[in-house]
Amino acid sequence: MSNPTHETASHDQAMSAMFASMVMQNTNMALIFLGHAPNPQTGQTAQDLEHAKYFIDQLEMLAAKTKGNLDKQEDALLKQSLTHLRLAFVEAVQRPGKPEAPLAEAVATPLAPAPEGPPVDEEETPVVEPVLPGEQTAATESRKKFSKSY
Repeated sequence: MSNPTHETASHDQAMSAMFASMVMQNTNMALIFLGHAPNPQTGQTAQDLEHAKYFIDQLEMLAAKTKGNLDKQEDALLKQSLTHLRLAFVEAVQRPGKPEAPLAEAVATPLAPAPEGPPVDEEETPVVEPVLPGEQTAATESRKKFSKSY
């Protein structure tokens, strides 16, 4: 005679494994389109922010639809994946066309030593003279344009 408790537990474990696999598949696809991992078909890294956003949006939908129904590990995996992808997406939008090094290279690359001296406030920006519409200067051409991001 089979034990229904054992069957339920193994079914729950299988469902949890499938959920984790699906989250990781979407995460990996987003990372490929963000240029953080090589495309498995071509071996090349390239950015396609529209497709990356699609996979991130799918994970956000999954988080919204499963809220309150996930165990701690599933919830942590989903939140961690979304946080990592949102940050990577913002970086990709701010630096278009320059994908980061693939994850395997980034992990293998040692960190540079910390610079000497007091910390610099990266948020501080220099004061720039206003430019009238139609005027072109080197400063206005180098300004970054921001778009909607996560």
